Amino acid sequence: MGTAQQVRFRTRLYRHHAPLFLACVISVTGLYVTRPYKDAVSKLSFATAYPALVLLVFTLLIGPWNLLRRQRMPTSSDWRRDVGIWAGILGLLHAVIGQNVHLRGRPWLYYVYEHRLHGPTGLRHDLFGFNNFTGLVATFVLLALFATSNDWSLRRLGTPAWKRLQRWNYLCFALSAAHAIGYQAMEKQKVGFEIAAASCIGVTLLLQGAGYILRRREVAARVAA
Repeated sequence: MGTAQQVRFRTRLYRHHAPLFLACVISVTGLYVTRPYKDAVSKLSFATAYPALVLLVFTLLIGPWNLLRRQRMPTSSDWRRDVGIWAGILGLLHAVIGQNVHLRGRPWLYYVYEHRLHGPTGLRHDLFGFNNFTGLVATFVLLALFATSNDWSLRRLGTPAWKRLQRWNYLCFALSAAHAIGYQAMEKQKVGFEIAAASCIGVTLLLQGAGYILRRREVAARVAA
């Protein structure tokens, strides 16, 4: 590793990953110890869900925020990438833990109905199934984004292909938002958590919409020039 790469690595480690790690530990621990659930699995599932959503949302706010400030973002930003890495870590942890919350030892029943003589069969098409399928697809997208959030993937894929892949973050957000809303409706969380989830989704849509309008105006201005 060259000197410039070493400096960059240390900068990311101390200025990005250390604060992000600390924030994750504090938020997950705070949610874990304050949840009224009786078992550790339910507490961990809840405690990883909201911080993962916040970090995912943050990755989508950095670009529009810089556009509003008239600052250009590079193709790959270390800060945005590192936030995405921690969103991926917590999101994947939540996905794994979440498979053991409602149906202990039978995670396949998250996606198919239990075999009975009477009642629905096949893939679940109720609210519970919707919540789990959106979470499952979001997990696969998040895994792909997480695995390619590095310089090697950027060089290997090339800038255009890598950028197209990273835009799947929008799909990950849409699926995560649907997953969060569905579970909010099913589990009837406290108002504060409902407001937090709604705020994350609303602010993201608002800033992404503003960023889209600004980009369109800039393109129109360049064409007219």
